[in-house]
Amino acid sequence: MTQGRTASIVRNTSETQIELTINLDGNGEVSLSTGLAFFEHMLTQIARHGLIDLHIQATGDLDVDAHHMVEDVGIVLGQALNEALGDKSGLTRYGHAYVPLDEALSRVVVDLSGRPGLFYGVDYTRGRVGDFDVDLLREFFQGFVNHGMLTLHLDNLKGENAHHQAETLFKAFGRALRMAVAVDARMGDTVPSTKGSL
Repeated sequence: MTQGRTASIVRNTSETQIELTINLDGNGEVSLSTGLAFFEHMLTQIARHGLIDLHIQATGDLDVDAHHMVEDVGIVLGQALNEALGDKSGLTRYGHAYVPLDEALSRVVVDLSGRPGLFYGVDYTRGRVGDFDVDLLREFFQGFVNHGMLTLHLDNLKGENAHHQAETLFKAFGRALRMAVAVDARMGDTVPSTKGSL
């Protein structure tokens, strides 16, 4: 496992322009500019609870709606994770977490499998938090999974407040990802798979 697990990705399309830097061995520092305050609040949960440094500078067609921005940030974050992990030798590989917030409770399970798979069990009690459409959170995770090449199970087990539901999901995701990307000293340079690669 090489040290300095960082990556910087730039993505420019006709819809969004994104510059993202990630450090998997950070301490939860964030610098975010997407034009979407609630989304940034959720991204901050990943960084703080995952102890991942995350810097995003993004502009895009928010005059259309937030869909392209949210999905594309997920895509770029997934690309950055995949690059920062390198050949995945020495990884723990699996991670899981349960996180409550008042009445809400979510469970997230991660497998850095090399195979994209999203299993999303969330039924929000309302469609928007402020002016943010919570349906877009699935689009974020779908983009992330497709480009991060991992299997991700996200389940909100209970909740009455949509903000709390979303926040427990992102906090649990940060904690589960932190566990999965951790270096297991006993693995040495071995890739955690009987196939020999992920």
